[in-house]
Amino acid sequence: MIAALDRFFKHEAAGGIMLMLAAVAALIVANSPLASGYNFLLETQGAITMNGKGIEKPMVLWINDGLMAVFFFLIGLELKREFLEGKLKNPSDVILPGAAAIGGMALPALIFAYFNWGNPETLSGWAIPAATDIAFALGILALVGARAPTSLKVFLLTLAILDDIGAIIIIALFYTANLKVHFLALALIPLAGLLLLNLTRNHRTAPFVLLGIAMWVLVLKSGVHATLAGVVTAFFIPLYDRWGKSPLHSIEHGLTPYVYFFIVPVFAFANAGVVLSGLSLADLADPLPLGIILGLVIGKQIGVFGVTWLVVKSGIARLPHGANWLHVYGVACLAGIGFTMSLFIGGLSFDKPELMNQVRLGVLGGSLVSGLLGYALLMLASPAQETVAAE
Repeated sequence: MIAALDRFFKHEAAGGIMLMLAAVAALIVANSPLASGYNFLLETQGAITMNGKGIEKPMVLWINDGLMAVFFFLIGLELKREFLEGKLKNPSDVILPGAAAIGGMALPALIFAYFNWGNPETLSGWAIPAATDIAFALGILALVGARAPTSLKVFLLTLAILDDIGAIIIIALFYTANLKVHFLALALIPLAGLLLLNLTRNHRTAPFVLLGIAMWVLVLKSGVHATLAGVVTAFFIPLYDRWGKSPLHSIEHGLTPYVYFFIVPVFAFANAGVVLSGLSLADLADPLPLGIILGLVIGKQIGVFGVTWLVVKSGIARLPHGANWLHVYGVACLAGIGFTMSLFIGGLSFDKPELMNQVRLGVLGGSLVSGLLGYALLMLASPAQETVAAE
């Protein structure tokens, strides 16, 4: 039993499976007699105060603003590593997935905007279908096995990483409300401390964590979304310390299982509870869920595949080695699995329960269709060893 669990948690698809199970659990609980307890738990207020001043939030926001800051911290570590010594180090390797990522973000946003243009309230969610969930997409690709060449995984991973960069920029630029400049100025103090630790190539983790928490509090108070403090803190973790050891690798390796097997599933459980009571198939045609579904399913397919086709046919780049066009189209479909980031941006866009229920409906529906379609296409594609990369 223990050996079987160990094999499961080491499998590439494990993170995506845990995420799916958490989403299914949320869906079941939200539509069962346990719904009142589920809502009570998410709405329970938690506070950290001193002399009556501090931070007080419902549990769902502690998860979305607090735990997800750790998720973004890990994303920041992965981005820094990839830029310095990984898939983003060589600019020529970024051209194809980079162009595909831009197309895969722009077209879904335009489709959503088309269906919601007449409603300023729902139009604010334009970025919801622009995101890709790394854990889910790579998890399904791992289930395909040998039918997907290794280069295809690298292509999808690079695309998803660049997609995350785009999502981080969008959150910073478009989801900041009531900016309080004095708190943002105070955040420069722990930022300077992080810079000093980085320049001295400090190997201790605790000072980085403490300064990161201080910056998180100040950024939260400033009105800028606090999860961005996680990304900034990650960028100051040294790749190598003065003794040649890697604090970044060490922290990333130690943190990854906690993020993908605890934090992300907890986020999914707290945010994926679609209340189905009173809903019908006609509700899928409402502008908000329809814009999300078509953005994820159609927008991602056309955006990722179409831009990839243009870049390859123009001779700027080549298809991933060993992959054919059906492989690329399958990956374009997998890019339509928004889930974690889409739900996160949805939570930033809306605070009305009825609108968030529509967001959940659209994200779950669009992600499910994209995942199933991508898996089916990749299973139909020729096995990797029998394919020839197209010129």
